[in-house]
Amino acid sequence: MQFGKVEDPLKIDFSLPADAKETKEILSKTKTKNSFDAYVGCAKWNKADLKGFYPKGTKDELTYYATQFNSIELNATFYNSPSIDQVLTWKEKTPENFKFFPKITNTVSHYRRLTNIHEPLTHFCDAISNFEEKLGMIFLQLHDNFKPKDYDRLEALVKEFPKSIPLGIELRNEEWFTDETIAKKVFDLFSSHHISNIIVDTAGRRDMLHMRLTTSKAFIRYVGANDESDYQRLDDWVERIAIWKKEGLQQLYFFVHQNIEKASPLLSAHFIKKLNKAVGTDLKVPVLADDDPRLF
Repeated sequence: MQFGKVEDPLKIDFSLPADAKETKEILSKTKTKNSFDAYVGCAKWNKADLKGFYPKGTKDELTYYATQFNSIELNATFYNSPSIDQVLTWKEKTPENFKFFPKITNTVSHYRRLTNIHEPLTHFCDAISNFEEKLGMIFLQLHDNFKPKDYDRLEALVKEFPKSIPLGIELRNEEWFTDETIAKKVFDLFSSHHISNIIVDTAGRRDMLHMRLTTSKAFIRYVGANDESDYQRLDDWVERIAIWKKEGLQQLYFFVHQNIEKASPLLSAHFIKKLNKAVGTDLKVPVLADDDPRLF
């Protein structure tokens, strides 16, 4: 993943900003509920990217991946809207507790920019709905140059999106966050329609690290820098998630990306170990087939 890549990670301040006051208010509404579920995974499952992860002789990568992780951020659907048969094939290869988090096709987000999208979006949702109980959350990633001037398009999509399908939205332009009036408007829109506001933590785009939850579900896309600092960054996230859990967080969706993706399972294992200890989850710690997994 090249988004937010920097030449020298040592020059970046990786400290997490304080939570927006609205985040605590959102979580307080579910504080009395005791349930908490965590889903942690990578962004890809193919052997070419996750080198050192699969044992020799692995015949089906997704089937094996699903023995090590309980979820996948499904980026393949961004480039090609899947057929129902493809969705059913993926579903059948995974155990009952596994969740898919598919990205909405770029026809909707980038090429049509939320205009005249009824047909491709309906096709996408009709196919993805066949994940049934294995569907975690669909997410929409908007183009970097999709700005507040396009708010009406965003509002229309949010209001018309099928209520039966959970949705997260990733805004990638800093203007959504730097103007308090605009930020309040869009985040209130998300909250009122139960849309999760995706948080992106990557080195070169600290302007996107807004720390504003709009539901009791935290969807975090973490992008490492292939540097030792990645571990401390993950430790900081564990601390923040522990606080959110005490405040009322109900579900965590945490996906690890890398500029060099082969480090993703290693970082995920580190994160899961720390998360299990901090908040009492019992997630499986993925095992790398490589005898020497240190990748940087």
